[in-house]
Amino acid sequence: MQLKVTTWNINSVRLRIDLVAKFIKAVRPDVLCLQETKCPDDAFPLKRFRRLGYEHIALHGQEGYHGVSVVSRLPFDTTNKKGYCGKTDARHIGVTFGEKAGLRDPLTVHNYYVPAGGDEPDPQINPKFAHKLSFLNELRECQHMLPAPNERSIVVGDLNVAPLECDVWSHKALLKVVSHTPIECAKLLAAQKAGNWIDAARTFVREPEKPGGATARRIGRLPTRAGGSIMSGFRQGSVIVSPGSRLRKMRAAGRGRRTTFR
Repeated sequence: MQLKVTTWNINSVRLRIDLVAKFIKAVRPDVLCLQETKCPDDAFPLKRFRRLGYEHIALHGQEGYHGVSVVSRLPFDTTNKKGYCGKTDARHIGVTFGEKAGLRDPLTVHNYYVPAGGDEPDPQINPKFAHKLSFLNELRECQHMLPAPNERSIVVGDLNVAPLECDVWSHKALLKVVSHTPIECAKLLAAQKAGNWIDAARTFVREPEKPGGATARRIGRLPTRAGGSIMSGFRQGSVIVSPGSRLRKMRAAGRGRRTTFR
């Protein structure tokens, strides 16, 4: 059995529900993982998703900020949500597919929205950046980020870090830009290494090829010291998988990123 999983930072699910519906009808994923849903659980557009054929929905939302959800055609065996850094902001939701979904071997999907970190890459003067670094530290040590060798797990979402030099359009220009500073990159890569995670995108788009099309996001023009500017961009979204997940293929699909497992 194949399972098609899509991840998308939606930046307000209520505001963009018509766009989501259009995407679902075109791509028909089995599972849709959303970040920045920006609504409390009791305001999530459940009826609209159920009309689209997605009866099984796991929510971790809050009013106005953050929020993650997993919307599925298939039933969950279990769901879980975890807080980080002693905060109650909604940044993680996890679901496991097993016998109820017709899978012989369970598959767990963790959906994350890592803190963006603000604009200034200095934890001494920017509490948002300090929060992001603490979050990444906890991510590395979290139990579900340390899967057993044969465990089938996927981590998707907006991790807000482009960890490799070839994940951005200009490595040198972005070294002091939040989301590509050396300390953020090191912490995310340490979390991946600790759990022996495989960067799914880089199994299909090999280093040193840079991201393009729907796999990358432009973030405007950055001023240079000489008074000019450069176009900047970085890889958008992440999918990392445990070695036992049996990833079959991965592709960008419109505004989402689609991954198929068997």
